[in-house]
Amino acid sequence: MNKQLSPVSYERFGHFLHSKSGIVLGAAKQYLVRSRMVPLMHRFASTDIDSLIQKVISQQDPVLTQAALEAMTTNETLWFRDKYPFEILLSKLLPELAEKQDRIRVWSAASSTGQEAYSIAMTIADFSRVNRGAFNRGIDIIGTDLSSKVIKIASAGTYDTLSLNRGLTDDVKRRYFTLNSDQSMTINADIRQWVSFRQFNLTSNFSTLGKFDIVFCRNVLIYFDAERKTVILQDISACLQSEGTLLLGASESLGNASNKFKMITQPAGLYYLKV
Repeated sequence: MNKQLSPVSYERFGHFLHSKSGIVLGAAKQYLVRSRMVPLMHRFASTDIDSLIQKVISQQDPVLTQAALEAMTTNETLWFRDKYPFEILLSKLLPELAEKQDRIRVWSAASSTGQEAYSIAMTIADFSRVNRGAFNRGIDIIGTDLSSKVIKIASAGTYDTLSLNRGLTDDVKRRYFTLNSDQSMTINADIRQWVSFRQFNLTSNFSTLGKFDIVFCRNVLIYFDAERKTVILQDISACLQSEGTLLLGASESLGNASNKFKMITQPAGLYYLKV
């Protein structure tokens, strides 16, 4: 089995990945491609990584092509990641939205296996428990991801012990999860009813998603080049309600889309308002 990736195949695959997903590999990421593609060699009975990549690029086998795109999607996630976005949500954004007495819609972009979307739902549940009657017109939380595999996991809402220990306190587990016989836990139905998941590529047409009050687009823009990042942020602005809110990852910035948003600084951290 030949696992040595040639420079030509790496360059071609990089162009293909960018055209299909907007993701930029950059230089010296051959190790990443190898680590994600070698398991597909076993799955699709290929003995040569260059030949496998050529089949992916040719798209002659749609199942293989989709599997390769999903393999290159980073699915690292945890519950209440970085904490501060959820503190801002609880202390600032939800009180303001509750005063409007409208149905609220929140988008978790690149939601992976669902931890962020469900963390948003649990934060809203915490707020609603103290503020009775808030959001009685309904709550919609949409999680999207390029990978159909992680969407399936997120929709099931069941997590193993390893996943559960990445950011969840025992108190949160008791309130919002049900223990299964194999020690996995499933999100309770009253939380899951607010959350839905769908496959979506951030290079696609955003108009199919509708309008949102809040968008979480965290720790994903770092994988796109500057031009694509600007387009995505402009599209997010277009799908936000007037003075809607955008939350980015701690290391991310607006770049060339700064004219679409106003930065708001809070003690817990910062967020952006559509202008």
